[in-house]
Amino acid sequence: MNALPTQKSPGVSAVLSALINGLGQIYNGQILKGVIIMILQLINGALTVILIGYLFLPLVWLYAVIDAYRSAEKINKRNFRKYNM
Repeated sequence: MNALPTQKSPGVSAVLSALINGLGQIYNGQILKGVIIMILQLINGALTVILIGYLFLPLVWLYAVIDAYRSAEKINKRNFRKYNM
């Protein structure tokens, strides 16, 4: 008997990613993507010294929040189709 996978909350995922970029992806099980986003934001934080970071920091932040939300929704839809057929 297969255990049903846990559903991911898109709201929790988005909030986690808003607080710490990449944390929402890690919550969704996308560990590598989450770590890459965290590293990218650390680099963007360092780049604020030469001003280019001020452009990329909010763009990557917004991408991470939206991606975490949409990824959680996709995971839930995939699990629903897989276990409710």
